[in-house]
Amino acid sequence: MAEIELNEHGVPQYPKGHTGRLLVTLAAIDRIERPTAASVASLTGLSKGKIDDYVHALNAELDMEIAKEGPEYRIVSWGWLLKKMGVRKCLTVPLNGTSMEPGSSR
Repeated sequence: MAEIELNEHGVPQYPKGHTGRLLVTLAAIDRIERPTAASVASLTGLSKGKIDDYVHALNAELDMEIAKEGPEYRIVSWGWLLKKMGVRKCLTVPLNGTSMEPGSSR
């Protein structure tokens, strides 16, 4: 499996097209007090311009219901597919299950 680096916040940096990008977006929305595209991008290291696309994919493909009220996202429903506690781990644990320290790479 490819090496997964972490950003300065300890968030795994998944390659383009990887499902992990959706999951860290969702975990960030759940964690941040006022989740906007800018604050989610800042925490996750993802492109601010892609956050709306990731939210759309979460809603359309993973049975989520995430609303956007003004600039802020709000999780209305987690749907039936994802477990909240498992998704929350995605901010700090790569999907391959390996614990890593912030700023490190394998």
